[in-house]
Amino acid sequence: MAERRPDAERKEGGSGRSTGTAIALRALRRDYGDTVALRNVSLELETGKTLTVLGPNGAGKTTLLRVLAGLLRPSSGRVSVLGAELPGDAWQIRNRVGYLGHQPLLYRELTVRENLRFHARLFGLGEDSSARIEQLLESVAVSLRGDDRVRELSAGLVQRVAVCRAVLHSPELLLLDEPFAHVDPEAAAARSRRLRRSSEEQAGAAGSTVRGGRGRGR
Repeated sequence: MAERRPDAERKEGGSGRSTGTAIALRALRRDYGDTVALRNVSLELETGKTLTVLGPNGAGKTTLLRVLAGLLRPSSGRVSVLGAELPGDAWQIRNRVGYLGHQPLLYRELTVRENLRFHARLFGLGEDSSARIEQLLESVAVSLRGDDRVRELSAGLVQRVAVCRAVLHSPELLLLDEPFAHVDPEAAAARSRRLRRSSEEQAGAAGSTVRGGRGRGR
């Protein structure tokens, strides 16, 4: 049971100007049976800003991000993401939100490029996605392994491909769940470079980022 709510720190999201509210939560609650993961969480995040959520394991950071991504239904309260009320209007944000969680959300039997092409179709990018895919693979130094099946890659390389999947469609809202946890320094550096570029792209388009991080006590 989460005894502490995650702490939140707001930061300016680059030079992008705020143009509205990206996220609005009112008394959000999420239960897992008798376990309360989130209780009475309320906040607003303006477009063009970055929100960092800090807290120990079990504080509800992952649950919060999954609710914002439309992957979990809130038990009660109001959740608005990019103007869509969740969970009822979750379909409206599918192509506008990027989510990078603990699982890569990649098909192990498909190649790297096949995975990204599949997700490109899901995001409605059409045939114009090839150049974008190659650009992303080059930016994380995985282009030479692009025709390998995901199951043949190391954990660090899989995580690099997961970053490409999360930012493939240039999302308006990027949700990151401990993006540098459990990866080697080289993979962390590659992630950092790609996410920094995505943040710069978002800043120009007044995008927003929510980042879950470990608490200071760890």
